[in-house]
Amino acid sequence: MKIVHFSDEELNTFYKKIGENVKRIRKEKNFTQMALALSIEHNSVGHIAKAELSKYGKHFNLEQLYKIAKVLDVTVSELVDS
Repeated sequence: MKIVHFSDEELNTFYKKIGENVKRIRKEKNFTQMALALSIEHNSVGHIAKAELSKYGKHFNLEQLYKIAKVLDVTVSELVDS
């Protein structure tokens, strides 16, 4: 089995891109951060804001991405790859 090492910078870029995609699509669908947080049963708008900006080590987990995709009527891959 091949072991692959990922730099912190590479992972941070990945998380930042996802946050940017969530923010862009959320705005296109006219959702506020609060509306999105409540729609995915998350009690903190702060987490949404920080994850969209990839600040303070915050990012979306798989369950959150799944819920966000359902709420915004997009695929998870659109949140990750766009």
